[in-house]
Amino acid sequence: MSHKAAMALFIALSTTGAMAFAPCALAQASQNDEILRRAKSKVQPDYPELARKMKITGAARIEVVVAPNGTVREARIVGGHPVLAGAALEAARKWKFEPAAEESKGLIEFKFEPH
Repeated sequence: MSHKAAMALFIALSTTGAMAFAPCALAQASQNDEILRRAKSKVQPDYPELARKMKITGAARIEVVVAPNGTVREARIVGGHPVLAGAALEAARKWKFEPAAEESKGLIEFKFEPH
């Protein structure tokens, strides 16, 4: 991620409250330069029981294509532990974004840490 993109992400996160804690996982929107739409509704992933038993922590990255109406049209896993990635993919598909004139594409990173 470029310095410019990282700074824009920091500003967006600090002004919109985009980081939200769930009992078992932290989802943080790490969006690339192509997606500039604010998430209106974020679904936090469930921490997989297998990951909890195996004490697996880490992040899963999901690439999303957001339709003009704000729904996630496509989502695919682009990185992360396989045990965590399925839960992240399921959660990302449920996110809702602000409407826009065109579809957007970007990344969402979910961080999994046991609590």
